[in-house]
Amino acid sequence: MIEAAVLAAEGAPHGTVVGADEQTAGQGRLGRAWHSEPGAGLYVSMVLRLPQAGLLTMALGLATAEAIGVPCDLRWPNDVLIGRKKCAGILVMTEHGAFIAGIGINLNHTSFPPDLAEIATSLRIETGREQSRAVILDALLAAVDRWLAADRETILEEFARRSSWVRGKRVVVEGVRGVTDGLDDRGFLWLRLDDGTRHRILAGGVREE
Repeated sequence: MIEAAVLAAEGAPHGTVVGADEQTAGQGRLGRAWHSEPGAGLYVSMVLRLPQAGLLTMALGLATAEAIGVPCDLRWPNDVLIGRKKCAGILVMTEHGAFIAGIGINLNHTSFPPDLAEIATSLRIETGREQSRAVILDALLAAVDRWLAADRETILEEFARRSSWVRGKRVVVEGVRGVTDGLDDRGFLWLRLDDGTRHRILAGGVREE
């Protein structure tokens, strides 16, 4: 993402892609670390010159799930899961008048550190076969183009349809507890609190309680 931001500052056009064999300073939302095994994952950052962010993170989540090619769950706002374990993550930042979108997909990891083994997985673990980074990258870039062209209603409807986290799941979000109750028209998450009131979640890591 740092390299992509440098290129954006130099005027790199929309759609410029930077890839890495591994991440030595990988980052997730809120400064969380991202485990990166050399040669095992697909790590790309894109320079996206769009008039506004809109539902960008959701669109990229849908594109990533499509490129992965196996049934996925989407955990609001930026995680792609296979079953209950995370397989991919998305981070979007604004730099030099462009959006820098980082996407990391666990492709050929055969194991994870003990602190991640219960919450992370890879396509190789799930499918039992080695994955081609080139094939997945081609599929990802094509899917990103399609979803960036989608309208707001389609993105909201598809994200809600493909996500078990958007409605009816008891979660905790940065200390706030409740049951997810759908998305608003801007893509923010509604939480139904225990007292019956609805609380709009603007950001934060959603975890099952």
